[in-house]
Amino acid sequence: MKKVLVTGLLLAAATSSLFAQKYMTRTGKVNFNATTPNSPEKITGVNNEVANILDSKNGDIVFQVLVKSFKFERELMKEHFNENYMESDKFPKSEFKGSVTNISEVNFSKDGTYNVKVTGKLTIHGVTNDVTVPGTLSVKGKTVNAKAVFPVMLKDYKIDVPSLVADKLNKQATITLDCDLTQK
Repeated sequence: MKKVLVTGLLLAAATSSLFAQKYMTRTGKVNFNATTPNSPEKITGVNNEVANILDSKNGDIVFQVLVKSFKFERELMKEHFNENYMESDKFPKSEFKGSVTNISEVNFSKDGTYNVKVTGKLTIHGVTNDVTVPGTLSVKGKTVNAKAVFPVMLKDYKIDVPSLVADKLNKQATITLDCDLTQK
């Protein structure tokens, strides 16, 4: 009986330390801004339902975004975004899978902000491209804030900008990520 109890405790301890290296959220935030400098209206969207997992041991990181969860100033913008540009019925999610290449420079047991470089594959509109993005990981207790700002060329993801809206819709969108992850 003692062996079973000790084995169970060791297994529980090992399992909890495995999970302790993971940080997660389902309420991360991603913004995009595709407004041209001369546009009379903002072409922006925000999504507060981003799923994000970070493995602090090996640097693996994943972001997933449901395209239909983006909010806009006007309902018509949301409709155009989902039907004409992102084709969200056909391509319901966007995601990034990659790793923090300098994860060894982040001390998860010491509060602070660490500059990181993230490389991986970004999938938008059914198209996957290799990307490298600078960002920060800010550690505070058992939480980590992940931030990044980077450009995305719409044509790289086969998102066409019709000439009718070329004066409003920029061919390059700026993506801003801001996720508060908690240790699991």
